Amino acid sequence: MNTSYGRDLDLNLLRVFAVVAEAGSVTEAASRLYLTQPAVSAALRRLSTTVGAPLFVRRGRGLALTSRGERLRQSLAPHLQAIVEAALTSPTFDPATSERTLRLGLSDAAELWLLPPLLRLLAREAPRMRIVAIPVQFRTVAAALATCLDAAITVADELPSNVRREELMWGSFVCLYDPRHRSLRRTPTVEEYFACEHVIVSYNGDLRGIVEDLFQRQRTVRCSVSTFANLGAIVEGSALVATVPELVAHQIRRVYPQLKTRPVPFEAKGAATELLWPTTTDDDEVGVWAREKIRALAKRGQGASGMSAKT
Repeated sequence: MNTSYGRDLDLNLLRVFAVVAEAGSVTEAASRLYLTQPAVSAALRRLSTTVGAPLFVRRGRGLALTSRGERLRQSLAPHLQAIVEAALTSPTFDPATSERTLRLGLSDAAELWLLPPLLRLLAREAPRMRIVAIPVQFRTVAAALATCLDAAITVADELPSNVRREELMWGSFVCLYDPRHRSLRRTPTVEEYFACEHVIVSYNGDLRGIVEDLFQRQRTVRCSVSTFANLGAIVEGSALVATVPELVAHQIRRVYPQLKTRPVPFEAKGAATELLWPTTTDDDEVGVWAREKIRALAKRGQGASGMSAKT
């Protein structure tokens, strides 16, 4: 590629050239372009200087293309028309044929309850679309949305004004346990709950979780992990109790059906899980479609787990 392309060539000059070549006259081209004749003449001089060769010669009262000008016209015509059509034609989105890759920021909990049914939905309705799931949490989601995400599903704190946020659900917490190794009454008392050994999820890498933050009382924590992903395997076959969102417990029990749940003996509603997306994608047809599907899956998932859906 000629290095003058990036340094000197104003692409608007090519549009002026194309109209002059079609009209055969600076006067007529100026009328079509809503420019003055001197402005059109100046544009042609700039383009000829950049190209390094004359593009028109005088012919009577009009202009005729030189050989160099004719080659440029032939090369330019199909591309210029395609650019105009791309700018003026409304995009059409068909899920059945779209090959879009969606980049979704998912909390570890959202990855458990959302990603499997979303992939099954894509297999039915958008078989060529793909998903890149990127782990996020409340501390990292703002930066991720600013760089590379179509949407995110997580708990979030303060976010910049260029991010849309929509509440998906308020999830209750339950005790997840293996009844073969731990006995819990239908609703354990607070003392019975704190008498158990626990496995917790801590994004801080410590022995504190939501219960410690709510009650300022320390559980007996045997294990602290950074995600919900392996809680089912950890709880199974042990006397450990995990306090998890109800929707997460529902997904874990689909893999480990022998595990049971009990209500926690206190109110621990936690924070809302939100659907987040950059304002720049408000008019993105694929993004609009994907967000509608995520809302529907969230509502269906809450219903399946016995939670009250967000309305």
